[in-house]
Amino acid sequence: MRTHKVAVIGCGIWGKNVVRNFYNLDALHTVCDLDEENRKNLKLQYPDINIIANSDEVLANPEIDAVAVVTPSHTHYKIVRKAIEAGKHVYVEKPISTVSAEAKALTDIANKNNMVLMVGHLLMYHPAVNRLKMLINEGVLGNIRYVQSDRLNINHFKNDRSVMWDLAPHDVSMTSYILGKEPVRVISAVGASSDNNDIMDITHVTIEYEDGIIAHISDSWIHPVKRVNLLVRGTKATAIFDDTLTENKLQIFESSSPKISKTEVLDYIEIEPLKLECQHFLTCIEQGKQARSDGHNGFNVVKVLEEAEKIMLGDKVKSLDNVDFALSRSKKQ
Repeated sequence: MRTHKVAVIGCGIWGKNVVRNFYNLDALHTVCDLDEENRKNLKLQYPDINIIANSDEVLANPEIDAVAVVTPSHTHYKIVRKAIEAGKHVYVEKPISTVSAEAKALTDIANKNNMVLMVGHLLMYHPAVNRLKMLINEGVLGNIRYVQSDRLNINHFKNDRSVMWDLAPHDVSMTSYILGKEPVRVISAVGASSDNNDIMDITHVTIEYEDGIIAHISDSWIHPVKRVNLLVRGTKATAIFDDTLTENKLQIFESSSPKISKTEVLDYIEIEPLKLECQHFLTCIEQGKQARSDGHNGFNVVKVLEEAEKIMLGDKVKSLDNVDFALSRSKKQ
């Protein structure tokens, strides 16, 4: 496999992880970030890597054939489109956009230009999540009836459109992936703002999937105790994936009667999900295949969240469309 040259645009807390992984995979060519202090620190850490401030230099450089976009979500559409049209394969952090029409347009442009477009739905590459998907496919849990995903933590910046747009892309993409089914409709969506404004920092969304499977998703920016928990209830057994645990993250609970219960701890190879995700991106470029979390996958997630936001906020959604969340994700992640 030849080494592809990747440029990372945006190097905040999460962007630094993306930089580290592409560097360790011997694929990092350039890092682009607006923050001068970030650039100085990056140059000290990666003296052999090109560190710049202007993303147009990335798009104009023929040595770079792929771009990782790790910037605030409201900037994704413009940057990703320019990158694809410049002949670059693109990995973009979730969500691909906060507007479904933009997500579809990016997917169509990537397909037209024969470029890989991959969305950073990280949990689709988590070894435990993939082990769970195998169990579901093998029928170990029986027929799936219910899914619940809780993603609760503290975030003092609250600089995204809402906690739902920040965290729920993980929940929706992961649920669709493990079930192998498409979302049908949003049943309900409610949110609350601890600051008494339209930026929701607690959200609850209930989604119906194909075959009548119900999924409930809870996300929070104000929970003092971190909780990252997925429950999948089947007719034979229930699986619980707790990503806050250092071991035994995935467990299966079987019940043949209310008084008899069996718990099984499942083994899997523990590899950093982001490393697997970055490797997958490079493999897709090399082999010319669609990514697991491709543009269509990204569109489906945005469509669900867009519908949920309309239910949650009604006409207030229009007022958010023009909001410029000035603090970059780099300050948050």
